[in-house]
Amino acid sequence: MDRLIYTSMTGAKHLLHRQETLANNLANANATGFRADKVALRAVPARGETAGTRVFTLETTIGSDFTPGPMTATGRALDVAVQGEGWLVIQAADGAEAYTRAGSLQSGPDGTLQLPGGQQILGDGGPITLPADANVTIASDGTISAKNAGSAAVNAVGRLKLVNPPSNELVKGPDGLFRTRGGESADADSNVRIAEGTLEGSNVNVVDAMIGMISAARQFEMQMKLLESAQQNEQRASSLIAP
Repeated sequence: MDRLIYTSMTGAKHLLHRQETLANNLANANATGFRADKVALRAVPARGETAGTRVFTLETTIGSDFTPGPMTATGRALDVAVQGEGWLVIQAADGAEAYTRAGSLQSGPDGTLQLPGGQQILGDGGPITLPADANVTIASDGTISAKNAGSAAVNAVGRLKLVNPPSNELVKGPDGLFRTRGGESADADSNVRIAEGTLEGSNVNVVDAMIGMISAARQFEMQMKLLESAQQNEQRASSLIAP
């Protein structure tokens, strides 16, 4: 009897976690450059001298979906989207490099190129500072040029660091940013190209996520019914052996 209870209990627990993951994907369906999380359930034998016949359910986050999201033209000079594979490099809160596909860039209070959340965009030589009141353009190789008003001169002010580490070496952190598994910095890749005046949308498939949530909810109800059946069977067994 306890085998049924144990299996149903662990199944229900991890189905709730799967619902959380799917709900987070749906909440970021309109987030720029978001990569959906993928989860899977698997059966794992319990370890122990008296638990060899018991199996529990384990939810596993098998990674992120690296399928490119839809491209939307915005016409804004500081909006960029990575074409194909590759990543923009930012400085995370801990000072280390992190990677993102969100390309809605802006000039921060100190003139540095940043994301809306304040994380600094890194170039080949570190943070990039934009001249005040200058018209900025970004080439496909990440080179940033600025032209001051009333001047015909165009000056290069930096170049975005663009990287392309293997997807199986990237892990998503709680902040939604990607990092290498070992924490080391990825080398710049000159083959990565970007599109100016364009943003990449989230790659979340809303229909699939909704179907997954409905399926998980029904599976959770099934696990609850199994627990109720186990309780009823135990009550009947107790009544049969009662004096």
